[in-house]
This record gives sequence, structure tokens and C-alpha cells, in this order.
Amino acid sequence: MISTPLQTSDISVIIPTLNEEAQISRLSACLLANSQPTENNAPGEIIIIDGGSIDLTVSLARSHGFRVESCKPGRATQLNHGARLANGRILLFLHADTQLPAGFTTAILNCLEEAPTIAGAFRLKIKEAGPLLSLICCCANLRSRFLQLPYGDQALFIRRHDFLRLGGFPETPIMEDFIFIKKAGRLGRITTLPQYVTTSARRWQRLGVIRTTLINQLVILGFYARVPLRKLTALYRR
Repeated sequence: MISTPLQTSDISVIIPTLNEEAQISRLSACLLANSQPTENNAPGEIIIIDGGSIDLTVSLARSHGFRVESCKPGRATQLNHGARLANGRILLFLHADTQLPAGFTTAILNCLEEAPTIAGAFRLKIKEAGPLLSLICCCANLRSRFLQLPYGDQALFIRRHDFLRLGGFPETPIMEDFIFIKKAGRLGRITTLPQYVTTSARRWQRLGVIRTTLINQLVILGFYARVPLRKLTALYRR
């Protein structure tokens, strides 16, 4: 049990990267501006866990003052490595192409003060979304709120001791966030905050909105049907 009150300085932000040079400057501006450091609301540390980038991700991250560590590629592997290195009592897992809302540190502390809550996330918004992507966001937010099932692009956060108690993210090639949150939900409430994170539409733009959505739903159905994860990974990355 935590005996002393949590503070914003207890938050460790963990960001897995692989060739994300285009996102680093935006990440820096977002984390500094939205945490309001002049009001002592900044997170305690920001850790970039790089999976072997061959672009300028690492050098740019260091130039912006981020702590940069490396490990073998794989989102779950990188997130777990960051969690092991983190000093904070709260872990915030952030995708490189996701922007946090203003005052996110205070919102996280207030959320984790609620006794039933074991983990949380934010509502989802997709950058420059048209009507179809806006509908997808709406469905995602309903799922997150009523089924207590947010995904990794919603900036998951959890107390460090609870994360370790759950054994961290399963080091699978896909669906590590889905499996982790389902497991966490058996131990407590998963709270979705009313504030929004804004994530990039790059995957939907690359594959098309309908095709991306169809693939995502097929992967989830395949998971429940016990299709081997290697086959689901091949479908997701095709």
C-alpha cells in the first residue's frame, strides 16, 4: 500500500520508439507545455525506449533532454524495459504519435486516488479525422468507458507496484495492451478520463479507414477464437 500521497513528480512517462524522428520535437513541446512545468506539474521523468532506430530518433531525443535507453524491438518488450528502468511510482505508457491533454499529470493523480481504480487511460481523438474516423473514435470511447477496455493509443497509466504485480505487458508480437488491460480489469476498475489524447491517423491513412478497421476487428475476433498470435500478427501487418 502506498503510504505517502502521490505527486506529479512520481510519474514516469515511457515512450517506445522505432524510427520516430518526425515525432520527437512534437513530443517535447507537448510534454513540456501540457504538463505545465512552471506550476510544478511536470512528470518526474520521460524515458525513450528505442528499438533500434536507423534515423535521427535517438540523437534528436537526447538533444531535447529526454533520457534514452535501448533494447530489442517490440512494443511490449520496450515498454517492460522502460518500466524496469523507471523511478516513478506511476507509469504512463505513451505512443510516440500521441499527444497528451493539458494538465494530464494532475488528471492521472486524481484518477488513481480513487480506491477501485487500478489503471486508467484517456478518451481518444484522431488528428484531422473526417466523419468516418470520428465515428470510429466514438465507438472506441464507448468501448473504453463501458467495457473498461482502453487500448494503448489512449495513453495507459498504472501504479508501478500494480504493474509489477500483473507481470507487465505480455511480450507478444501483437495485442499486448489488450491482453494486459483484460488482466488488470480482473483486479480493479479501469477508468477512462474525460480528457482526450490526440493520436495520429497515419495507420488509417496508409491502409484506408475501412480496411484498417476491418483488420482490427478481425484480429480481435481471431484472438477470442484462439487463432495463434503469429497468424494474427501476419494479418495485422500485411
